[in-house]
Amino acid sequence: MAPVATLTGILLAAGRGRRFDPSGVRNKLLQRLPGGERVVAASARRLLSVLPRVVAVVPPDDGGVADALRALGCEVTVCAQADGGMGASLVHAIRHALPADGWLVALGDMPYVEEATLASLRDAVLAGADIAVPVHDGRRGNPVAFGARHLDALLALGGDQGARRLLMAHPVTEVAVADPGILRDIDSPADLRD
Repeated sequence: MAPVATLTGILLAAGRGRRFDPSGVRNKLLQRLPGGERVVAASARRLLSVLPRVVAVVPPDDGGVADALRALGCEVTVCAQADGGMGASLVHAIRHALPADGWLVALGDMPYVEEATLASLRDAVLAGADIAVPVHDGRRGNPVAFGARHLDALLALGGDQGARRLLMAHPVTEVAVADPGILRDIDSPADLRD
């Protein structure tokens, strides 16, 4: 019997959040949402609810992010080159997550993405989409799912562009969602309010 295909979740939690706190004292991922849950924990919990494996990438000296993610059941990997940008963190996480049938790449500072959205992106790639992005009110958002055929292109990424250039160079399946959370990240203390 052939194994059932599934995606691996990638949670990018290696940014420094300088827009949130230019001094670098307050890690936005560890701030509390109105219900009391930490930003990164809410992001990870939702991803874990739809995928059996989630690999979270964190920077060295993360202030407790790795501990919070391990406690939830994420595999945590430290990216020594995290300050090189999102592309470096994504490449590190993909390498750690091999082998995989594809990846659902989520951001640690986007705790409002709904589980149904994550499941729809997962299902789109498992049904044959090479890249799937959520769309709400005509606007593309995050997270983004990639099929395994993009492994080499993902491993070739670098810098702070992340996978944006792949979305411009390859066919993308847009998945319509009724989820404003795909457009909502935590960039300032005001974003923590409902």
